[in-house]
Amino acid sequence: MKTVESINSLKTGFLKWKPDYDSAASEYGKAAVAFKNAKQFEQAKDACLREAAAHENNRALFHAAKAYEQAGMMLKEMQKLPEAVQLIEKASTMYLENGTPDTAAMALERAGKLIENVDPEKAVQLYQQTANVFENEERLRQAVELLGKASRLLVRGRRFDEAALSIQKEKNIYKEIENYPTCYKKTIAQVLVHLHRNDYVAAERCVRESYSIPGFNGSEDCAALEQLLEGYDQQDQDQVCEVCSSPLFKYMDNDYAKLGLTLVVPGGGVKKKAAASPQPAPAGAPAAEEEEDEYAGGLC
Repeated sequence: MKTVESINSLKTGFLKWKPDYDSAASEYGKAAVAFKNAKQFEQAKDACLREAAAHENNRALFHAAKAYEQAGMMLKEMQKLPEAVQLIEKASTMYLENGTPDTAAMALERAGKLIENVDPEKAVQLYQQTANVFENEERLRQAVELLGKASRLLVRGRRFDEAALSIQKEKNIYKEIENYPTCYKKTIAQVLVHLHRNDYVAAERCVRESYSIPGFNGSEDCAALEQLLEGYDQQDQDQVCEVCSSPLFKYMDNDYAKLGLTLVVPGGGVKKKAAASPQPAPAGAPAAEEEEDEYAGGLC
């Protein structure tokens, strides 16, 4: 097998004044494939990096970016995920410089998937970058899909302030593309996030502002949210649990369904009951035992 160091195309001499970067890149590419097939991933990565450098010297940005991305995938095989993501990000920047934003976005999304379980914060950043690329290209459906991934990761990490902003951006795009039923679902997600932030005012404002979305007022989503806010405001854990256990909430994306099932009203979730007028006990009757509060736990 030809080693990375053995390629002669870059050498110069009396009759060859300039290195042949094109031939060198081709040879390094073949070496990378051979090393990869032999599962020698370190050597394959080095060959890809040399191929990328040769393409850069030849001002072939797209091919250089492809080689950097391949080097990143070799690092992935070696379980060096942060380093892999760095190279894929570099490739994405070069794709953008080359005028191929779609390829840049796909590379960023791949990087996000690679790092999601190891570094969710980095994955959020990558998904948001991908969404920005798609949005700049006016590919709003692809942009909002990536924003959704970022929002769910933010909720999973309990970064509720950032999640609220991310969901609002999703909602704005769905409204722009006139996907109104999904706007209703995003309003539910927003309200749950705001209530977990203990911000009833922001949750109520979300519902109030959504009345301007065609079809929201009078929808089952609107009715459920009004019930939820009423129960939360009155510290009625039963009512909150009933709403959050309904199919409308249970069959949302898992991260939002969990928010509903773990929502506790202020004051610890004790259901308020109307106090009954005390009745005098018959003479000699034992004192009634205090009834145990079955809602003290506060969870649905």
